[in-house]
Amino acid sequence: GNGVQGVAGGDRPEDPSKQNLAQVTGSIQKTLGLLHQLNLNVSSFSSASQLPLLQRLNALVAELDTMQKLADGCNIQVPMEVVNLIDDGKNPDEFTRDVLNSCIAKNQITKGKTDAFKSLRKHLLEELEEAFPDDAEAYRQIRATSAAGSKRLAQSQSALPNGDAKVKPEH
Repeated sequence: GNGVQGVAGGDRPEDPSKQNLAQVTGSIQKTLGLLHQLNLNVSSFSSASQLPLLQRLNALVAELDTMQKLADGCNIQVPMEVVNLIDDGKNPDEFTRDVLNSCIAKNQITKGKTDAFKSLRKHLLEELEEAFPDDAEAYRQIRATSAAGSKRLAQSQSALPNGDAKVKPEH
């Protein structure tokens, strides 16, 4: 390919990992249905319902086996924090929210540091201008030439406007 994906959003229905995940999800739903049916059978158990109970137990065991085989083809890594939240009866979205809030806080700290360095640079340039006006002008010319060269290089490497490089998707 040419690096362009034909389906909006990059979702490709023929993607085996997504098909496998859909199969595992279907198996989980089927298992939950079987467990519900078993619960009904057990709660109203009589000797006449023994055969349907055994059939549902066998179906559950078969479905759990199928789920295990399908799950072996899925490579999904879940952070232990998420598993612990679920074990504690909490919503795993809390983990996502906490990670996102942590990233926002770190981003704000980094932005503050960047702004402080910009301010320091501006102050140093002002001091340099006062003490060494000729050298400051030479520095500005060198800096402008260097910045123009960096900009041309970045554009030739297909950089995004924010300075990030474009990454070609792997197929």
